[in-house]
Amino acid sequence: MDAIKLMTQSCIKEDAPQVEIGDTVVVSVKIREGDKERIQAFEGTVIAKRGSGVAESFTVRRLSYGVGVERVFPVHSPNVAGVKVVRKGKIRRAKLYYLRGRVGKAAKVKEALK
Repeated sequence: MDAIKLMTQSCIKEDAPQVEIGDTVVVSVKIREGDKERIQAFEGTVIAKRGSGVAESFTVRRLSYGVGVERVFPVHSPNVAGVKVVRKGKIRRAKLYYLRGRVGKAAKVKEALK
């Protein structure tokens, strides 16, 4: 093993979330305000995943008051308290960037049958 893998091994979460592209997820994020800390939920559709190892991240998109909001979450970040999959999506693309140009029902991803 090389030195970089040895150093980043301790930063990798054992219970990393298993999210796929197209899933609707609720990401619990730790927010620090002064000396207080709280957890805020961010719910949306996973439109992209990238990276591997400690640098792995996923992008979540949601519509907030008619405006599209995207956030990139590092999988192994200590600020990501948890990720809950609300529903699985049925997709045919590796990246769902085409959802950026859609609003309303057109921006929905079909649910995958189990």
